[in-house]
Amino acid sequence: MPPLHTPRPGPALPSPAGGVMGEAGQLLPFDLLKAQVTANLAMLRPVSVPVGDGLRRAAVAVCVLRDGERPPYTIVIKRAARGRNAGQWALPGGRLEDGEQATEGALRELDEETAVTGMEVAGVLDDYVTDSGFVITPVVAFGGPADPRPDAREVASVHRVPLDRLLAPGVPRWNQGLLQMPLGPGIVIHAPTGAILWQFAEVALRGRELRVSGVSQPHWTRT
Repeated sequence: MPPLHTPRPGPALPSPAGGVMGEAGQLLPFDLLKAQVTANLAMLRPVSVPVGDGLRRAAVAVCVLRDGERPPYTIVIKRAARGRNAGQWALPGGRLEDGEQATEGALRELDEETAVTGMEVAGVLDDYVTDSGFVITPVVAFGGPADPRPDAREVASVHRVPLDRLLAPGVPRWNQGLLQMPLGPGIVIHAPTGAILWQFAEVALRGRELRVSGVSQPHWTRT
């Protein structure tokens, strides 16, 4: 069980927010899914954190893609064995360039790191301040069929996560006070990426309020 100070999902967001699961227990058709997620994000009123005291601004992409008849999915990456956050699970993203907006930076990084383009922004989640000194803005975006491929300089591998996996029983789970998002064989993601994906699941997919600024980060994410 999570400790008492751990953030917990709140009440449903105001109408027209709602969940993305249909009566048959399956995800809504893609166009309806996109419309519902966009409506849910519009209800959030995301927290924006000013940059100061040595903080640097970054953005990540929480993308929703479709692939033929298979369920919609998002992608996570495993960082290359060398460089910043070596070997860690992450969302495509990185530090913003001078004068660059979060939405622009997130889609640029998504293209550079995974070759996914042609995205349409649906909204943003709360800024998340990392222990390593970044203010991350998560940008939610939708796209059509894609062929995600890792950029060998920064990304070891790209992994597709069916969207309904984020809503599965046991996601998230807690281990000694640390958030864990078990999203597939060998894929267990902690904060900050895990916290962002948890807020995405609760707000964008379930239509419920959740703030994750208090979610603890493991020590290995601070490098």
